[in-house]
Amino acid sequence: EPFVADEYIERLAWRTPGGGSRGGEAFDPKRLLEEFVNHIQELQVMDERIQRKVEKLEQQCQKEAKEFAKKVQELQKSNQVAFQHFQELDEHISYVATKVCHLGDQLEGVNTPRQRAVEAQKLMKYFNEFLDGELKSDVFTNSEKIKEAADIIQKLHLIAQELPFDSLMDFCCYPFSSPGKYHDLECQLIQEFTSAQRRGEISRMREVAAVLLHFKGYSHCVDVYIKQCQEGAFLRNDVFEDAAILCQRVNKQVGEVFSNPETVLAKLIQNIFEVKLQSYVKDQLEEHRKSDAEQYLKNLYDLYTRTTNLSSKLMEFNLGTDKQTFLSKLIKSIFISYLENYIEVEIGYLKSRSAMILQRYYDSKNHQKRSIGTGGIQDLKERIRQRTNLPLGPSIDTHGETFLSQEVVVNLLQETKQAFERCHRLSDPSDLPKNAFRIFSMLVEFLCTEHIDYALETGLAGIPSSDSKNANLYFLDVVHQANTIFHLFDKQFNDHLMPLISSSPKLSECLQKKKDIIEQMEVKLDMGIDTLNCMIGQMKHILAAEQKKTDFKPEDENNVLIQYTNACVKVCGYVRKQVEKIRNSMDGKNVDTVLMELGVRFHRLIYEHLQQYSYSCMGGMLAICDVAEYRKCAKDFKIALVLQLFDTLHALCNLLVVAPDNLKQVCSGEQLANLDKNILHSFVQLRVDYRSARLARHFS
Repeated sequence: EPFVADEYIERLAWRTPGGGSRGGEAFDPKRLLEEFVNHIQELQVMDERIQRKVEKLEQQCQKEAKEFAKKVQELQKSNQVAFQHFQELDEHISYVATKVCHLGDQLEGVNTPRQRAVEAQKLMKYFNEFLDGELKSDVFTNSEKIKEAADIIQKLHLIAQELPFDSLMDFCCYPFSSPGKYHDLECQLIQEFTSAQRRGEISRMREVAAVLLHFKGYSHCVDVYIKQCQEGAFLRNDVFEDAAILCQRVNKQVGEVFSNPETVLAKLIQNIFEVKLQSYVKDQLEEHRKSDAEQYLKNLYDLYTRTTNLSSKLMEFNLGTDKQTFLSKLIKSIFISYLENYIEVEIGYLKSRSAMILQRYYDSKNHQKRSIGTGGIQDLKERIRQRTNLPLGPSIDTHGETFLSQEVVVNLLQETKQAFERCHRLSDPSDLPKNAFRIFSMLVEFLCTEHIDYALETGLAGIPSSDSKNANLYFLDVVHQANTIFHLFDKQFNDHLMPLISSSPKLSECLQKKKDIIEQMEVKLDMGIDTLNCMIGQMKHILAAEQKKTDFKPEDENNVLIQYTNACVKVCGYVRKQVEKIRNSMDGKNVDTVLMELGVRFHRLIYEHLQQYSYSCMGGMLAICDVAEYRKCAKDFKIALVLQLFDTLHALCNLLVVAPDNLKQVCSGEQLANLDKNILHSFVQLRVDYRSARLARHFS
């Protein structure tokens, strides 16, 4: 620790008796001074002793430094001598190396021609053996030296290829051509390769393949390898999975055997596609091509999908530079004959299948589709009958059937969805929008025209006249189902058709076609407003049958026990059902539009109905109760105009019971002030006491 003088003195004083640092002891300055003086003397003695020791060590250090410097000088001299010797040795080594390189070049210049001469001599020796017709050399007779024999035969074959044909025949060198020893040895090598492959000896296969690389039969060796690889590889029913497993296994092995593994693997894949897969696809498709279009299309889609999936798996292998184009050509070679006329088969099947689904449905309903007039005399008669109530013939009785089926719609949409999926997969990219549009046209024809439009036309023709009694209004059910179906149609349009045509000119055509369909259906739905006439007609029948003149002019004014009339109860019940049906059948702004029209007509009916009776005081009270109930019913419409009309009608009914003296005050009230005086007068005239001079005087 660093020396601190203050702390050192404190410790010294603390240890000294009488130093004053320890509690309970009297402070003795003399004793402390004496202790300090003695301690200073001790420190001086210690300092002198240490100083002498330091001087001695300094002298020793100086002596050793001189000795070390002398030794370093001697080592430097020795190092210089060694460096000079090293330079001399390096120069000598360089001189010797130069001589050795020169000698090596001279030896190589002599040895290379000598080696060539030796090889030529050996070839001449083997050549003589072929000329004599007796192969005695060990290299030809020993099967274990087939590699050396192959090298010799290859060289002799090249020599024979360079000789003129006449000389070749003169020297009997024909054995080196294909029918001779060359061919025999080539076959022997291929047989050896085959045997090694069956034994699973990869090293031997690699060795033989390297020898055959310089022979013409190398490609045959590859063919044999590919053929043997496939033996026992396709034993299951799933040829695509077998092919993927086979290629995966061969990919690991081919690099250990051949010097060009990507070429061999590509040739194997080509063989699998052109032989195994093409044969399998043909067997699966030709069986149903002419007899069963549905199964044919399903098989075509499934096989093409599985083939492209296999191609995607094979993309991970090294097949050369442009493997995408290579695999695409292989797929096209298999399916080109089936894809050329795919869309015609698709449209034909979709047309027949859709027609069968619709016909099966109508047959289940025992319904024979009839031609519903959409123009001409028949349409004119129907429209005149519905709007004027003229007896131009009865409406078509549908017996409560809407002729719309969720099951039929789901089947048609499902068939079309599958057709879109097949179209996306099987169509050429350039033809995809056009083909998708044709499928969409089929859907429009059978779903929208043949099913929805027919049901709307039938529903319109089945709307009863407004004077019909107990008429069943099934057209709203038709509207409800048609609305639901069209939402499904629109969903398929967005989910399955739009992705296929979104970036093509066909998009505008499809959107326009869809718009035309919507407008056409909206026109027919607008025609269905005649249903409201039937509703009003039903209300008229209820009021005519249930409302009695005595309801509002009872014989006993003091004994009226009902809150509102029976006719009011039945009309309100009927109206509430129709309002609920309209809300369930339509959506969006159409609900408010139809309910407003119905509400206005409902108000007009009640207004005109009330003016057919005379009212006593108690009868007027009962009329007010009826109108209050009608007003509650009007609240279900949730239309401000309709509720306002019934509020005004309720205020008008107050004129039936108000005291004569208060008539002017009531007529000038907020709800009646803006009404025409004739309307007010018409209601006052309904009072049984109207002819009294007092009432007439007050209202005048």
